[in-house]
Amino acid sequence: MTKKILVVEDDAAMCVALRDGFTYEGYEVAVAKDGASGLQMAGAGAWNLIILDVMLPRLSGLDVCKKLRGDGNHTPIIMLTARGQEIDKVVGLKIGADDYVTKPFSFAELTARVEALLRRTTKPNETIEKYQFGDITLDFVRQQATKSGEPIKLSSREFQLLQYFVERRGEVISREKLLDDIWSYNAPLTRTVDMHIAKLRRKIEDAPDNPRYIVTIHRNGYKFSD
Repeated sequence: MTKKILVVEDDAAMCVALRDGFTYEGYEVAVAKDGASGLQMAGAGAWNLIILDVMLPRLSGLDVCKKLRGDGNHTPIIMLTARGQEIDKVVGLKIGADDYVTKPFSFAELTARVEALLRRTTKPNETIEKYQFGDITLDFVRQQATKSGEPIKLSSREFQLLQYFVERRGEVISREKLLDDIWSYNAPLTRTVDMHIAKLRRKIEDAPDNPRYIVTIHRNGYKFSD
């Protein structure tokens, strides 16, 4: 699966160089040119890694990092600092950045840092046999489910969907990816996904029209949050 990198950098030449370089290396790359846009994109997408400049307009890289970690977003972050910004390196690591690179740097150095960090932080998706959230208890092995202690009837597909979401909790998952991974085909039938999600919400959500657990992310897909 292609790794996705978000670059948050206001220097136009640097953005082009990083985007082209990492695209050539096989990564999927998106760019945000200020801190506020970077924060929004970081929260809306499922990124494997974020490259975050310290000095940004609208919101500093340090503030972006602090906000992401405060919101429970644990996407690996490499911060870019200017030479002499030693205090920024220390603060960045304290508030949750995973690594830093000092400008000017070689692309080879940054790529090596990215690959090393991804090796440390990338783990295979866990397989969960039982899970509980809110008043819902799920046993994926026996395909049994209860809500407030009372049995609820879920189809095999609904158990499959729930296990998929639970094992990727916090990730934004597109309708196309759900079609690929759950239905095992890639066709323009995203309404199939929407109909199954709507039916599943009626069974597990207290307010299906205002869901708490399976949340719609506008234009991006769905996210499971417990």
